[in-house]
Amino acid sequence: MKKIIPIILILLISASAMVMPEKDMWALLGKTRFVEKLNREYGMYFLYPKFPDELKALEGKEVSITGFYIPLEMNASNIAVISKFPNAECFFCGGAGPESVVVGYLKKKPGRRVKVDEIVTVKGKLKLNDSDLEELNFIIQDAELIY
Repeated sequence: MKKIIPIILILLISASAMVMPEKDMWALLGKTRFVEKLNREYGMYFLYPKFPDELKALEGKEVSITGFYIPLEMNASNIAVISKFPNAECFFCGGAGPESVVVGYLKKKPGRRVKVDEIVTVKGKLKLNDSDLEELNFIIQDAELIY
């Protein structure tokens, strides 16, 4: 009996490690802090991200994030913008911060029309942007859109 208990403990620990929940990406993105800095090219102050080390460790690795689909003006685009909040409350239309939106550059265009505020998942390689003002701060490259 004493020999069986350690084996059972090892099996339980192994099993619990296999069912570890996926990282809460929104919570992780929310740890990003933004610092106001002067951009000499535009002669204006902008918010620049300071990514936490925990997030930097995921750069270049495959991640997935689930949220609300936010449409772009481009029809049948291979770009998907995902928000933590519905369209009316998102970064672009509401009062949410830049840590609440992610852009996914899809490998292929969606197979069907995705509706506004439809909950979808984007899966691909994480890229962090701390300097390009014409791009979002959180980018998913080589992405797949999962309905």
